[in-house]
Amino acid sequence: MFMPTVFSALACFAVFCHICSGDNYILDDTIGLGRAFDGIGGLSGGGATSRLLVNYDEPYRSQILDYLFKPNFGASLQILKVEIGGDAQSTDGTEPSHMHYENDENYFRGYEWWLMGEAKRRNPNITLIGLPWAFPGWVGHGENWPFHFPDITVSYVVSWIIGAKQYHELDIDYVGIWNERSFDSKYIKLLRYTLDKSGLERVRIIASDNLWEPITSFVLLDQELQEAVDVLGAHYPGTTILPEVLKTGKTLWSSEDYSTFNNDVGGGCWARIINQNYVNGSMTATIAWNLVSSYYQELPFGRDGLMTAQEPWSGNYVVESPIWITAHTTQFTQPGWRYLQTVGHLNHGGSYVALTDQKGNLTVVIETMSHDHSVCIRPPLLPYNVTFQRATFSLKGSFVSVELQVWNSKLDFKTKKPVFFQKQNPIKVSNGSFTLDLNVDEVYTVTTVTTGQKGSYPEPPPSAPFPKAYKDDFNVRKCSVFSEAPNFADQTGVFEYFMNLTDPGPHVYTLQQVVTQRPVTWVADADQTISIIGDYNWQDVNVSCDVYMENEKGGGVFVAARVDKGGGSVRSTKGIFFWIFADGTYKVTSDLSGESILAEGLSPTRAHIWYTLSLSVKGNYASGELNGHALWTNVVVLKPKNGWAGIGTSAFELAQFDNFSVHP
Repeated sequence: MFMPTVFSALACFAVFCHICSGDNYILDDTIGLGRAFDGIGGLSGGGATSRLLVNYDEPYRSQILDYLFKPNFGASLQILKVEIGGDAQSTDGTEPSHMHYENDENYFRGYEWWLMGEAKRRNPNITLIGLPWAFPGWVGHGENWPFHFPDITVSYVVSWIIGAKQYHELDIDYVGIWNERSFDSKYIKLLRYTLDKSGLERVRIIASDNLWEPITSFVLLDQELQEAVDVLGAHYPGTTILPEVLKTGKTLWSSEDYSTFNNDVGGGCWARIINQNYVNGSMTATIAWNLVSSYYQELPFGRDGLMTAQEPWSGNYVVESPIWITAHTTQFTQPGWRYLQTVGHLNHGGSYVALTDQKGNLTVVIETMSHDHSVCIRPPLLPYNVTFQRATFSLKGSFVSVELQVWNSKLDFKTKKPVFFQKQNPIKVSNGSFTLDLNVDEVYTVTTVTTGQKGSYPEPPPSAPFPKAYKDDFNVRKCSVFSEAPNFADQTGVFEYFMNLTDPGPHVYTLQQVVTQRPVTWVADADQTISIIGDYNWQDVNVSCDVYMENEKGGGVFVAARVDKGGGSVRSTKGIFFWIFADGTYKVTSDLSGESILAEGLSPTRAHIWYTLSLSVKGNYASGELNGHALWTNVVVLKPKNGWAGIGTSAFELAQFDNFSVHP
């Protein structure tokens, strides 16, 4: 009975001694430096992920932008990557191209130009990147392959870069190839040649925005390709690389990462990969998809952004944990700083990186994220353990006599009272070293930089559902710099403001669906175009819209209620769809494809005439009116029970919409 007591005492003493002595880590710049740090960033697009942000009223819209981009305030992002819109579904919606058709150029469509301008206004040094997810159909000449005619695709992409400068004074720093799809070496070489010939030598190329292979093998075997590619960018690398990747000698980036729900576990994921992408994989930049969750939450990957801003109608937004996790690095470093060679893993779990500006400044970022509290959506994370530890950091070389500021975040999953980006008392450097007690699920920044700040604004308005009664005559923003109507989220096709100059009657300003050819797609677009709006929980609603068919060869348009899907699942969208066609027919379907017919018949409908469609849904019954007169009544609808409202066309064809309204 006595021996176990002695054993326990010895065990406790051993633990106590371990805590007292701790583990020692050296921070030294005299043995040489590591790679140059390129920054931490966010990705807008890759599926219309900033769609609702532009519709916020001031001051809330500017506040959101400050939390994202303003230096020494919030996330202080150093990189902004945007989608080069291609008129096709790219995760949560479509983004308009600057060239819908071959002889069409318009560099004011969409909101990415505006967003890049706002980011640049706050941080003139921010790095700007463009990457296509899809291309207009004319680029592929009817084939779903943009490199069949590489000269056409190169011209299309370079025109976007030139337009950014010519119309918006934006210098694009990097351009990618085709998001997460096969690349073409001939195209990459031609892109480099054309950029140089166009006076755009400074624009660098990232490839291939997919996996490390096969781009690594191609670069190693092809000298011309190696000279054309500046950065090897991989998506969701799991903080690791292949041995062959280092042989290329290229700059390595995690050019898309995170994609994780932005609760505290999402913050833990982000903290772990920001550090360990370099510690494990020598990656000098990490870019989060997505920048801001500003799309309807029920679309795919809802709230997978660095912060949430999905209610422009209420003004509510939420500064989520990843914003402050980002600040731990971005507020105390700048692109061009160098990693020390003395970076690595902590002995009892977690990691640390150290960076210097080579002018005497030092920043150390430490994370102790546990496995279950730092799981990212992909790839799978192997098991590991993290425990409390005492860590001593010995300063060598240029850093022996520095004074250090301390910032701390605690993802407290026990008390549910996390603390983010809290400034601590300056640390005591004794005999050239400092010691920290590191609990599980913490982030520390220890730095000579004194300009850090946890920016704040008064609480935004409370969250509120989409208004039950909503109208848009598409006239209010006829002078808007944005091409889309507020709160409409295009899922297939592109719906843009249109000024009707030919016999407009009362319909001068309308919303027009403009895509007339299937794009070179990234995911499977529907064969019909659709834009959604409203509250996903809507059940009993009345949807009304004036519609105008421009296709005389049997084209059709619809209004819809209880639309249940979007994004990459748009082809399987269900709901209640009321269609009319230019051949004098109508139908009611329970799906976007128009195949599940609930009712059909004749209607006095033709092209080039304005009609008013009204759809009323209550319980398990729906009725439809044409120009105020019942066309069909009491059709039984059992599923779905709720969803958005919507408008659209029966194919990729021109059609106009006006005086949209929805009410209970």
